[in-house]
Amino acid sequence: MVSEKDFLIQFTGLKLGEHQFEYQIENDFFDLFNYSEFNSANIQVNIAMLKKTTMLELQFTHKGTVNVPCDITNEDFDLPIEGSLNLLVKFGEEFNNENDDFLILPHGEFQFNVMQYIYEMIALSVPYKRIHPDIAADYEEEESDDDLDFLDSDDLEMINEDDADDDDLNDNETDENSDNNKDTDPRWDKLKQLLTDK
Repeated sequence: MVSEKDFLIQFTGLKLGEHQFEYQIENDFFDLFNYSEFNSANIQVNIAMLKKTTMLELQFTHKGTVNVPCDITNEDFDLPIEGSLNLLVKFGEEFNNENDDFLILPHGEFQFNVMQYIYEMIALSVPYKRIHPDIAADYEEEESDDDLDFLDSDDLEMINEDDADDDDLNDNETDENSDNNKDTDPRWDKLKQLLTDK
């Protein structure tokens, strides 16, 4: 069982220069955050830390899989994920982690916990829509076809009828009533354009 102590990096005593840290992330890590979105997880996290005299520069990277249910079929599958995050650690009067890009540690601090940063990096790398790879291609095609979903069949019929009415008006138009004709509504023109672009 992992604990917060496993994610403490003690930087005092380390020489200036680059240092590597590796973590194998599984489901018990997410239990620490009461995060239960994954059935299982198998993620390799690497942290490259560059220690300088006045600051620390960290680059987090991760790659692995999380087992999740498909949003369409509800079938469980292994979803590949990967991502990265950069963090600058500076030293100041008091602890401050309000900025996403840097962390301020009090002078005299000798360690800090990277657990929260690993958690956020992984959670943000999981796509909003989780779709089984066997049906992903079909789903993407449906998504592109759905661009006109805001127009249902009744709307399309109305546009077609409007086109027909306009044609009839044009055929029967005379000089006497041409002054009474109004310009077409630009919104309908846009919708008609969508139909002809198909």
